[in-house]
Order: sequence, then structure tokens, then C-alpha cells
Amino acid sequence: MRLLAVLTFIITSYVSHAIEFNDAVFPELATSARALAMGNAYLNKANDASAAWYNPAGLGSVRGTRFHISNFHFESNKGWLNTATSGSAFDLLGNLTKGLSLDGTRELLVERPGELAHTRFHVMPNLTTRYFTIGYLYSKRSRATLGTQDGALYEYADRRDHGPYVGLNLSLWGGVFKLGASAIYLQRREAIGEIDPNTSLELNDEDYAKGSAVIVTTGVRFTLPVAALPTFSATFRNSAQQSFSNVRGTGAPTEVKNSIDIGFSLTPQIGNSTRLHFEVNYKDLSELYGDVSTSRRIVAGMEVDVSRLFFFRVGYGDGFGSGGIGIKTKKVVMDLTTYAVDTTTSEFRGEEDRRFALGISTGF
Repeated sequence: MRLLAVLTFIITSYVSHAIEFNDAVFPELATSARALAMGNAYLNKANDASAAWYNPAGLGSVRGTRFHISNFHFESNKGWLNTATSGSAFDLLGNLTKGLSLDGTRELLVERPGELAHTRFHVMPNLTTRYFTIGYLYSKRSRATLGTQDGALYEYADRRDHGPYVGLNLSLWGGVFKLGASAIYLQRREAIGEIDPNTSLELNDEDYAKGSAVIVTTGVRFTLPVAALPTFSATFRNSAQQSFSNVRGTGAPTEVKNSIDIGFSLTPQIGNSTRLHFEVNYKDLSELYGDVSTSRRIVAGMEVDVSRLFFFRVGYGDGFGSGGIGIKTKKVVMDLTTYAVDTTTSEFRGEEDRRFALGISTGF
């Protein structure tokens, strides 16, 4: 009986954590559709508002000044699309609305067990110029699944992050060496659990783990001033090693780990108006996410830049391919991306979770 109890505890613990977020390969508080198309290999290329999360040293490479109030990112996965678009055309609008809530997703998954539904949305109004960025981040992401076996429980994970942030950069020797740091007063609310799929899920405020912390991200970048601009970089997440305070609800939410990412890139110019960028990153050099295999933490990507207006991207991240296109003007930036994550723990190329992302930023 004691052995049975131990086995039950182990199995229950594994199942209840199978739905956790993919923070090892995608540790950024706000992901970029541009970066995701490149396999999330973006430490060296980050030269826009998202540099605050990927590598603040990249703020020294920002071109011009942009004040973008409507900066949106929305993504979903194949499983969410399968559940939300199932049924007749008359059900489509209602299903899409249901798919945006945990309880609505539960209802959809009861009809289509075996799917993994994922959504992520963030809005990030900001003012970004060379050496400096300031803004506000509101991010919400959810994952849910229901197994096909008898007695399977509805597993869910929901996380909301928000807070004001600021980033600064110092460039030395004509930009050969760059230092940068960003800080956000992060307020996190998170719930991870499982229930009977035939029971309505109504989470009250006290059902969430909540806390706040000042999370600092620092980065360095070194570029050799020779052909193809070989560049080396490193990013240190939660470099002040802060834990959540003002803990409420069910306890402290998942911590932001003090992980380290490193990168190398080449950026040859192949014409008067065309540039190539090749980049390789190694995620979590410090191996704080020990249950994720090393091969999954190596990511790579390429971007073709035509006249700094049109962009074509391919990449490889978390064991799967990615790609996308983008357009960038003074007033509008739009990126369309597809990428995938591995839903297993230590396996390489285990279960593919194919996702689709749209990023739109407008302003002046």
C-alpha cells in the first residue's frame, strides 16, 4: 500500500506539472513575432522595443525614434484552432469566444479530447529610441489540455504579467561594445491546476498565486568591426536574483530564473540594399532548467532584410522549424510567424506544438 501511495503521488505530481510554460527556450517576458520566426535566436539582432527582454544592449542599435501606443502580439496554436473552429459555421463565433477563457476552453476540449490549446496575448505601448526605451507591458497566456484516457482531468495553466518598464544602453568605442539593462516592476498572477472536465472552472482572485518583484535584465554585445560583423552577446535574466514579494492568494507564482543566454552572429551585406543575418543562441547556459535537453536549447535563425522594409525569416528552435515575414515602416510594423515548441520535458523532438503569431505595432 505504501508503494502504491508513492507511485500515485509521483504520477499525480508529473501530470499536474505537464502543462507548465516553456520558460527554458522562451524565457522572455514578452516574446517577439520577429524573433520567434528566427527560432527565438535574437540576442544579437534585437534592435527594437523587444530588446528590453532579449538583450538590452541592443538598444544601442535602434534606428530612429518610435512612439507606438498600439503594440500588440497575439498567438495561438494548432490545437486551439482545431477546437475553436470545430462544429458548424454558425458555432464559429461562439467557439472563438469560448476559446479565450479557461472554462470555455474546457467545454471545447470535452468535445475534442487530446488537443492542447494555447493562447498568448500581450500589449506593450512604448517609446523607444537609441539608447533608451520606456513602456508598459501587459501579457496573458494560457494553456489547457484534456487527455483521451478514461478519467482524464482537465489541466490548465494561466499566467498574467504586467508592469511599467524602462531600459538603458551604453555604447563604447563607436558601438563596438555595448552594455544594457532593463527593469520592470513585474506583477504576476498565475494558476496551474486540474479539475474534472465536467465541472465548471470558476477561479476567484484568491485561487491565483500572486506576487510582485523588480526584475532586471542585463546584456552585453561585442561586435568586431570587420566584414560580416561577427558579434558575440550574452543576456542575464533576473540578474538581481529577485524573488516575488507581497505574496498573496495560493502562494508565490513561478519565479523568474537567473538564467544566462549567449549568442553569435554574422551579418554580411550582399547588395546595396540587402542584408543577411545568421544567428545562433544557446539558451540557459547556467542549466537552471535541468529537465530540458541541451539539444533543445540550441536555437538558430536567419533574416533577409530588403531595404529595411521587407523581411523574410527562417529558424530552428526547441527542435522544430520556424519561419515568417515582416514589413517595417516608420508608422507600422507587422510580423507573421509560425513556430513550434516541444511539449515533452527532456526529450528531443518529442511532441510538436505548432503555433502561429501575429505582431502589429503602430504609432509615429
